[in-house]
Amino acid sequence: MTILHVSAVKNWGGGENHIETLCNELKHSNPEIKNIVLCVKNKPFHNRLKLTNIAFETAPLAYNLDFRFSLKIIALCKKHKVNLIHIHDPSGIALTIIADKLSNLPPFIFSKKTSFPIKNKKLTLYKYNYPKIKKYFCVSDETKRICESSIHEKYKLITIYHGTSLLNKGTETPFLIREKFKIDPTTKIIGNIGNHIRAKNLETFVETVNEIVNIKKRDDFFFIQFGTFTDRTEQLTNKIKELKLENHIAFVGYTPNASNFIPQFDAFLMTSQSEGIPEVIFESFYHKTPVITTNVGGIPEIIEDEINGLLTPKHDPKLLSDKIIYLFENKELINQFVQISFNKLMTNYSSLSMAKKMAEEYKFVVSNQ
Repeated sequence: MTILHVSAVKNWGGGENHIETLCNELKHSNPEIKNIVLCVKNKPFHNRLKLTNIAFETAPLAYNLDFRFSLKIIALCKKHKVNLIHIHDPSGIALTIIADKLSNLPPFIFSKKTSFPIKNKKLTLYKYNYPKIKKYFCVSDETKRICESSIHEKYKLITIYHGTSLLNKGTETPFLIREKFKIDPTTKIIGNIGNHIRAKNLETFVETVNEIVNIKKRDDFFFIQFGTFTDRTEQLTNKIKELKLENHIAFVGYTPNASNFIPQFDAFLMTSQSEGIPEVIFESFYHKTPVITTNVGGIPEIIEDEINGLLTPKHDPKLLSDKIIYLFENKELINQFVQISFNKLMTNYSSLSMAKKMAEEYKFVVSNQ
């Protein structure tokens, strides 16, 4: 069986990490499944794949519906006798549909990795309900619930939690946070990993730091954030300067293997306003780092408040700051949180479990064509 994974994303994020993890795991657990990734030429995912043993091809994508990308899908399906196309992002659906209109393609599977509702627009609904999409892999039950209002054939929706690979975990980093930023040993390092996009709501991250430092007058915390800078970054850095937080927060930018820094965090803080289930939480589970996060998307399905982490509603920097202080004033909770989370990860959220479920669905779809 040959699977073509289509990614039309132009940056590197959790979705692309998921594709890499899935292909690597399938290579070990299901060697009878051949995986080929099609990604955007000369973009971060392309550069990342060069460093792996994953089979991949590239195509230019100068604008959203660049026909050259669709023509490459057709060529790859013919060249490799592809049995199934796994589409990993909304732009990829449109480009694959165009290819299907030009040349009859094998069936599709689509991974819904976010909790964003599907827009109630005619063309959008047509795209998401295209008959060749035989399954929708939803990253959480919450994502599945949100999709149900827009997908006509609801039986096609299934939840498969993304898993984290146990094959490639590391702790090697280009620098040590405490050394680089001259952080006192008694100061707690609170970390975040995420690109500077609207969903990650890093405005609340900055406001939380302001609550800790300027409102609560605590100088025993240092906040560090890893992720690709965007057009939102300048506004964030200006806000940091305005609030005089330069000595309390650092934006590092894109860093390869950023999750390797997690063991250097005393806690992981996520302030997102929208998520599926971010893999970086599973990475924190693995590295036994306690998690404080907003309760958006599927996150409450993997973290129970005060059982294996701390949850707050979105857009509430005051409560987030309260939770941070609460955690370190009740240090006995840390061991409880990380041990329960680690056990949950090993039992339910490994990439092996994810790959096994996806392989079963691949085989079901192909065998029923």
